[in-house]
Amino acid sequence: MRIAYIAAGAGGMYCGSCLHDNTLAASLQALGHEVALLPTYTPMRTDEESVSRRQLFYGAINVYLQHRSPLFRRLPRRLASWLDRPALLNWVSRWRSTTDPHDLGALTLDVLRGERGPQRGELDRLTAWLEEDFRPDLVYLTNSMFLGMARQLKERLGAPIVVGLVGEDLFIDQLPERARLPVLAEMRRRAADADLFVAPSRYYAATMAALLEVPEARVAVVPLGVRLDDHPRPEPPPARPFTIGFLARICPEKGLHLLVDAFLELAGALADPPRLRIAGYLDPGDRAYCREQLRRLDAAGLGPLVEAVGEVDRAGKLAFLRTLDVLSVPTVYREPKGLFALEAMAAGVPVVLPDHGSFPELLATAGGGDLFPAGSVSGLAAALRALHDDPERRRRLGERGRQRVRLHFSDERMAEATASLLAGLVSGTLGRTA
Repeated sequence: MRIAYIAAGAGGMYCGSCLHDNTLAASLQALGHEVALLPTYTPMRTDEESVSRRQLFYGAINVYLQHRSPLFRRLPRRLASWLDRPALLNWVSRWRSTTDPHDLGALTLDVLRGERGPQRGELDRLTAWLEEDFRPDLVYLTNSMFLGMARQLKERLGAPIVVGLVGEDLFIDQLPERARLPVLAEMRRRAADADLFVAPSRYYAATMAALLEVPEARVAVVPLGVRLDDHPRPEPPPARPFTIGFLARICPEKGLHLLVDAFLELAGALADPPRLRIAGYLDPGDRAYCREQLRRLDAAGLGPLVEAVGEVDRAGKLAFLRTLDVLSVPTVYREPKGLFALEAMAAGVPVVLPDHGSFPELLATAGGGDLFPAGSVSGLAAALRALHDDPERRRRLGERGRQRVRLHFSDERMAEATASLLAGLVSGTLGRTA
C-alpha cells in the first residue's frame, strides 16, 4: 500500500505522539508498504532514526500569520516557503510554546474549517503534492484536530481517510469555553468525513466516540507498540539505594507534584531513604512548576537524593531506565496512551500508575506493575513502599512486563494490526472481515 501519513511536529520537543508516528511509519515500511511520513507545523523530533519526509506542510508560522491577517494568505509561495524553513521553525519554537491550548482556540477552529478556512492555501498545497507526487492508496491523519483536511483529501484523491486518536480530549478540555464549544461542534461535523478512527486503547476509543458523537463501531483499537531491538536483556541490579524514576513531560498534567508528595512521605518513613530521578522535556511555561517541586524537596533536606536529568535522547533514555527500580508517572488526567510505561516495562522496570485512563487495561495485559487510586498520595506512597519492601516481587514484575511487552506491544505487532485495518479499508472488505 501507498500510505500518506500526516503527522504533527511538537515544536522541537520529544513528544509521545511523534515517537509513535515515526515508529509506526518505520515499522509499516519494514513490512513492505510505501509510507510518506509528512510533518506539519514544525519538523518532527524523534529519538529513533527519523523516516519523515523533508517536505513540511502547514508550517506553524504561515498557519499563524494566515489566521491573523488576510494579507498573509496571499503571500507568494517563495516567501511562504522561506517561513517554512526547519531551522526557522525550530528557532521560533524555542521561544514560545506552539501547543498551548489557551492561546490556540480560534486558530484551532480555523484549521478545522479546512477548505473553508483561512489556511485553505496550505490544504491546497498538501493536496496537490499528494495528487501529483505520491498518489496514496490511503491517508492517515495523526489526530482528530486534522479532521478539517479530510473532506478535500477524500474528494480529490479518492482515497479512504483514517484518523488517529491520541489525546485530543485533554487539549479540548483546556480550551476556554468560548472556543471549546465551536471547536467541538466543528469536529463533530467533520467526523463524518473520516472512514475510520484508530485509538490506542479501549478506554480511549469509547471516550472519543462519545466526544465526537460517532458510533463506537467506527473506532478500531490498535495498542501502542515500541521498538525492542536495542533493549538489552536486564542484568541483576547493582547494589544501590531504591531508585524511583519519572520519565515524561514535566508539567502539572503528568503529576510530578504527586510523585514528589509521595517521595516526601516515603523518605520520612524509611531508615534508608530512596532516590528520585526525573527526566523529560520541560517547556518554558512549566519551569516555575518544576522549580517549585525541586524547592520543596530541598526544603525537606532531600535535595541530594534527587537528580533532575533533563530531556534524554534514545540512548540516554535506555541508560536512564537501567538506573531505576520502579517508574511512576502519576498523571492527573486520564492518559489515553502511556508510551512511557511500555518503554519502562520493555526495559524490565516495573511501573506504578494511577487506576484511570488506559492504565488498567495496559497493566491487565502487560502485567508489569501496580495501580494505585488516582490522585491519592498515600496510595502512591504505599504502592512504592510495597515494591521497596519486596525486591523479589519487584524482579518478577519487571520480568513479566518485559516478556509481555515483547509478546503484545512490539512495533512489529502494532504495524501488522494497523496494516490489516488499512488493507481492509483500501479493498473495501473491512466491514466484512474485521
